[in-house]
Amino acid sequence: MKEKRFWLRTVILAIMFAAIGYTIYSNVFVEKKAIQVGDSAPDFVLTDLNGNKIQLSDYRGKGVFLNFWGTWCKPCEKEMPYINNQYAVYKNEGVEVIAVNVGEPKVTVQTFVDRFQLTFPIVIDQQDQVMNAYDINPLPTTFLIDKDGKVVDIITGTMTEEDVKKHMERIKP
Repeated sequence: MKEKRFWLRTVILAIMFAAIGYTIYSNVFVEKKAIQVGDSAPDFVLTDLNGNKIQLSDYRGKGVFLNFWGTWCKPCEKEMPYINNQYAVYKNEGVEVIAVNVGEPKVTVQTFVDRFQLTFPIVIDQQDQVMNAYDINPLPTTFLIDKDGKVVDIITGTMTEEDVKKHMERIKP
Protein backbone atom coordinates (compact mmCIF):
# COMPACT_ATOMS: atom_id res chain seq x y z
CA MET A 1 0.00 0.00 0.00
CA LYS A 2 2.80 2.38 0.93
CA GLU A 3 4.63 1.65 -2.31
CA LYS A 4 1.50 2.40 -4.40
CA ARG A 5 1.07 5.75 -2.65
CA PHE A 6 4.73 6.57 -3.28
CA TRP A 7 4.36 5.91 -7.03
CA LEU A 8 1.07 7.80 -7.25
CA ARG A 9 2.63 10.83 -5.56
CA THR A 10 5.67 10.59 -7.81
CA VAL A 11 3.51 10.53 -10.97
CA ILE A 12 1.38 13.45 -9.77
CA LEU A 13 4.50 15.45 -8.93
CA ALA A 14 6.02 14.69 -12.35
CA ILE A 15 2.83 15.84 -14.09
CA MET A 16 2.78 19.04 -12.03
CA PHE A 17 6.43 19.80 -12.83
CA ALA A 18 5.81 19.14 -16.52
CA ALA A 19 2.80 21.50 -16.51
CA ILE A 20 4.71 24.22 -14.68
CA GLY A 21 7.70 23.78 -16.99
CA TYR A 22 5.50 24.05 -20.09
CA THR A 23 3.76 27.16 -18.74
CA ILE A 24 7.07 28.88 -18.01
CA TYR A 25 8.48 27.86 -21.39
CA SER A 26 5.44 29.07 -23.36
CA ASN A 27 5.28 32.39 -21.52
CA VAL A 28 8.99 33.17 -21.55
CA PHE A 29 10.52 31.55 -24.61
CA VAL A 30 7.71 31.45 -27.18
CA GLU A 31 7.51 34.84 -28.80
CA LYS A 32 3.99 36.18 -29.14
CA LYS A 33 3.78 38.48 -32.14
CA ALA A 34 1.47 41.41 -31.58
CA ILE A 35 -0.67 42.53 -34.50
CA GLN A 36 0.79 45.55 -36.24
CA VAL A 37 -0.42 48.08 -38.75
CA GLY A 38 -0.28 46.46 -42.19
CA ASP A 39 -0.95 42.93 -40.89
CA SER A 40 -4.03 40.97 -41.91
CA ALA A 41 -6.62 41.10 -39.13
CA PRO A 42 -7.03 37.63 -37.57
CA ASP A 43 -10.39 36.14 -38.49
CA PHE A 44 -12.80 35.11 -35.76
CA VAL A 45 -16.38 33.98 -35.24
CA LEU A 46 -18.33 35.21 -32.22
CA THR A 47 -22.03 35.28 -31.39
CA ASP A 48 -23.93 38.55 -31.06
CA LEU A 49 -26.58 39.30 -28.45
CA ASN A 50 -29.32 38.01 -30.80
CA GLY A 51 -27.61 34.63 -31.27
CA ASN A 52 -26.25 35.40 -34.78
CA LYS A 53 -22.73 34.35 -35.74
CA ILE A 54 -20.49 37.27 -36.67
CA GLN A 55 -17.38 36.38 -38.68
CA LEU A 56 -14.87 39.11 -39.42
CA SER A 57 -14.04 37.77 -42.90
CA ASP A 58 -17.72 38.16 -43.89
CA TYR A 59 -17.10 41.93 -43.80
CA ARG A 60 -14.47 41.90 -46.58
CA GLY A 61 -15.17 44.73 -48.98
CA LYS A 62 -16.20 46.99 -46.09
CA GLY A 63 -14.22 49.00 -43.58
CA VAL A 64 -14.44 47.54 -40.07
CA PHE A 65 -14.22 49.55 -36.87
CA LEU A 66 -13.33 46.73 -34.43
CA ASN A 67 -13.72 47.98 -30.86
CA PHE A 68 -12.76 46.00 -27.71
CA TRP A 69 -14.55 47.20 -24.59
CA GLY A 70 -16.08 46.40 -21.18
CA THR A 71 -19.16 47.72 -19.37
CA TRP A 72 -17.03 48.56 -16.30
CA CYS A 73 -14.61 50.64 -18.40
CA LYS A 74 -15.44 54.36 -18.00
CA PRO A 75 -13.54 55.44 -21.15
CA CYS A 76 -15.45 52.74 -23.10
CA GLU A 77 -18.72 54.03 -21.70
CA LYS A 78 -17.83 57.56 -22.76
CA GLU A 79 -17.03 56.69 -26.39
CA MET A 80 -19.87 54.23 -27.09
CA PRO A 81 -22.47 56.94 -27.85
CA TYR A 82 -19.97 58.58 -30.23
CA ILE A 83 -19.40 55.29 -32.04
CA ASN A 84 -23.17 54.74 -32.25
CA ASN A 85 -23.77 58.23 -33.69
CA GLN A 86 -21.10 57.83 -36.34
CA TYR A 87 -22.20 54.29 -37.17
CA ALA A 88 -25.60 55.70 -38.10
CA VAL A 89 -23.82 57.92 -40.64
CA TYR A 90 -21.16 55.54 -41.98
CA LYS A 91 -23.03 52.21 -42.13
CA ASN A 92 -24.56 53.34 -45.43
CA GLU A 93 -21.09 54.23 -46.70
CA GLY A 94 -19.57 50.76 -46.23
CA VAL A 95 -18.23 51.01 -42.68
CA GLU A 96 -19.25 48.40 -40.11
CA VAL A 97 -18.73 48.40 -36.37
CA ILE A 98 -18.10 45.23 -34.39
CA ALA A 99 -17.89 45.82 -30.66
CA VAL A 100 -16.21 42.94 -28.82
CA ASN A 101 -17.07 42.77 -25.15
CA VAL A 102 -14.32 41.12 -23.12
CA GLY A 103 -16.12 38.18 -21.51
CA GLU A 104 -18.86 39.69 -19.37
CA PRO A 105 -22.24 38.02 -18.75
CA LYS A 106 -24.80 38.52 -21.53
CA VAL A 107 -27.31 40.16 -19.17
CA THR A 108 -24.73 42.79 -18.12
CA VAL A 109 -23.84 43.56 -21.72
CA GLN A 110 -27.51 43.68 -22.80
CA THR A 111 -28.33 46.13 -19.98
CA PHE A 112 -25.47 48.37 -21.14
CA VAL A 113 -26.61 48.17 -24.79
CA ASP A 114 -30.20 49.01 -23.84
CA ARG A 115 -29.11 51.91 -21.64
CA PHE A 116 -27.15 53.54 -24.48
CA GLN A 117 -29.49 52.31 -27.27
CA LEU A 118 -26.58 50.92 -29.28
CA THR A 119 -27.45 49.80 -32.81
CA PHE A 120 -24.22 48.20 -34.04
CA PRO A 121 -23.32 44.50 -33.62
CA ILE A 122 -22.14 43.59 -30.12
CA VAL A 123 -20.39 40.25 -29.58
CA ILE A 124 -19.04 38.71 -26.37
CA ASP A 125 -15.62 37.05 -26.29
CA GLN A 126 -16.41 34.58 -23.49
CA GLN A 127 -13.08 32.73 -23.52
CA ASP A 128 -10.93 35.81 -24.33
CA GLN A 129 -9.66 34.05 -27.47
CA VAL A 130 -10.16 37.04 -29.75
CA MET A 131 -8.84 39.43 -27.11
CA ASN A 132 -5.70 37.30 -26.79
CA ALA A 133 -5.32 36.93 -30.57
CA TYR A 134 -5.39 40.72 -30.90
CA ASP A 135 -3.21 41.17 -27.78
CA ILE A 136 -5.61 43.68 -26.22
CA ASN A 137 -4.40 45.86 -23.37
CA PRO A 138 -5.71 48.38 -22.29
CA LEU A 139 -9.42 48.96 -22.92
CA PRO A 140 -10.76 50.49 -25.02
CA THR A 141 -8.72 49.45 -28.04
CA THR A 142 -9.96 49.87 -31.59
CA PHE A 143 -8.59 48.32 -34.77
CA LEU A 144 -9.30 50.09 -38.05
CA ILE A 145 -9.53 47.41 -40.75
CA ASP A 146 -9.74 48.26 -44.45
CA LYS A 147 -11.87 46.58 -47.12
CA ASP A 148 -9.08 44.06 -47.80
CA GLY A 149 -8.86 42.92 -44.16
CA LYS A 150 -5.63 44.79 -43.38
CA VAL A 151 -5.09 46.68 -40.13
CA VAL A 152 -4.85 50.39 -40.97
CA ASP A 153 -4.42 51.67 -37.41
CA ILE A 154 -4.68 50.66 -33.76
CA ILE A 155 -6.15 53.19 -31.34
CA THR A 156 -5.92 52.76 -27.57
CA GLY A 157 -7.79 54.94 -25.14
CA THR A 158 -10.88 57.08 -25.38
CA MET A 159 -11.88 58.77 -28.61
CA THR A 160 -13.93 61.91 -29.04
CA GLU A 161 -16.79 61.93 -31.50
CA GLU A 162 -14.58 63.84 -33.93
CA ASP A 163 -11.91 61.12 -33.59
CA VAL A 164 -14.46 58.39 -34.32
CA LYS A 165 -15.69 60.27 -37.39
CA LYS A 166 -12.13 60.81 -38.67
CA HIS A 167 -11.24 57.14 -38.18
CA MET A 168 -14.40 55.88 -39.89
CA GLU A 169 -13.66 58.18 -42.80
CA ARG A 170 -10.21 56.58 -43.10
CA ILE A 171 -11.62 53.05 -43.56
CA LYS A 172 -14.52 53.95 -45.82
CA PRO A 173 -14.16 51.77 -48.96
